[in-house]
Amino acid sequence: MSSAPQDGPPAGPSQGGPPARASQGGPAAGPPPGGPGAGASRRGPSTGTAVLAILRKEVRVELRTLESVPAMCLFSVTTFVLFHFALDRDSVNGDLASGILWVTLLFSGVLAINRLFVADEEQGGFDGFLLAPVDRSALLIAKFLTLLGFLVVLEIVAVPAFGLLLLEPSVGRVVLRLIGILLLADVGIAAVGTLVAALAVRTRARDLLGPLLALPLLVPVVIGGARACAPLFAAGHPASVPVRWLETLGLYDLVFGLLAYAVFDFLLED
Repeated sequence: MSSAPQDGPPAGPSQGGPPARASQGGPAAGPPPGGPGAGASRRGPSTGTAVLAILRKEVRVELRTLESVPAMCLFSVTTFVLFHFALDRDSVNGDLASGILWVTLLFSGVLAINRLFVADEEQGGFDGFLLAPVDRSALLIAKFLTLLGFLVVLEIVAVPAFGLLLLEPSVGRVVLRLIGILLLADVGIAAVGTLVAALAVRTRARDLLGPLLALPLLVPVVIGGARACAPLFAAGHPASVPVRWLETLGLYDLVFGLLAYAVFDFLLED
């Protein structure tokens, strides 16, 4: 006589067996939320890419509006014409020629410094940049290069006009040494100008505060540039450039470049 079947759990996989397969309609396996795939998807563009994008925007805005470079060039040429008639001299040389050139270039550069961040402030460019997943230093580098480019274009126009209107010796004899001095000084003007423009643009009196802050800070650049160029503009045979003034310009560029890089994030946030 057979015994009655005993009650027990339904037949199924043993505890030590392989786990049950997921149904075909279930969710597909993917990388964990904190895995490398998720980090790569959240990574923004590199600093170099952001700098190039901002530079393209700055060039397009300047070509469309013509607010900075034409005004700088016109101001410099007009100033040289005024010096030509005010001094009542056909030509100048030496220290006087060097001082006229650098003071004119400095005041022309202030026009670009005042307009450097105005469009970003008025059209919400700062807010858009702060929301973008990019390094904050990209804006500093792009604005620095923009102002440096404006100064180079200014000097391409202003220096030949200065040579034709005022300078007694020919610029062609010293053009290579003059280009080196101008570029070295332009780096300092661009570093100081970018820092001052970022500081003054958030204030109501930015058109007044910018020059008041920039001009005293740029006095060493004017002194170094004028003293370095004076031997080149000497009557007769031009002398060699004093190395100490080139070192002064290089040290000034380094100090204010590092200072602008250090404090720019705080200026941008405030």
